[in-house]
Amino acid sequence: MSELAVLVVDDEPEVCRFMERFLVSEGHQTRTIDDPTTAIDALKETVYNVVILDLAMPGCSGIDLLKKIREADPDIAAMIITGNPSVESAAESIQHGVSAYLRKPFSVDELRESLSRIMQAKGLAPRTELDLQRTIGENLRRARKSRGLTLMQVAQRSQLSIGLLSKMERAESGMSLSSLFKVASALEVKLSDLVDDF
Repeated sequence: MSELAVLVVDDEPEVCRFMERFLVSEGHQTRTIDDPTTAIDALKETVYNVVILDLAMPGCSGIDLLKKIREADPDIAAMIITGNPSVESAAESIQHGVSAYLRKPFSVDELRESLSRIMQAKGLAPRTELDLQRTIGENLRRARKSRGLTLMQVAQRSQLSIGLLSKMERAESGMSLSSLFKVASALEVKLSDLVDDF
């Protein structure tokens, strides 16, 4: 998982300590605040990717604070944590663009999964070489089938083996730039079309 800058706002110091230990152990830059009135100032000092807010805090609800945070940073991802979940608060959270809504006590796996989804949605998750191979394989198969070509026909046009082409489509083999160029030429597509959607 890539490093995130995370701001945690919860009036319970033990929750702040737990969140900081967990988030730092996951490799994230983390700041915790147990006084919600200082959250906006913290956002002015540092750019955060994610803000994690307790729903019920003295003098300021998580939703009210989120409205102010959205004014300061409309793009920040928000997660609500609450010990008193309700359909109403969940609906209001969704209405204000909350990315995750977790009921206390939650497991580290739930928290990790929520952060992973946020990272994917925000384009912050690292892409792997296997992701690239899968994207190329899917695009290769789609382009080949849309032209009504068999693997054998593409092999003849590209002068690559059927086995290699089959492995490329199934993302079971890395491919050289030269092989990609030959396949793109054989399919009469741009090289960039094979990596589209990555």
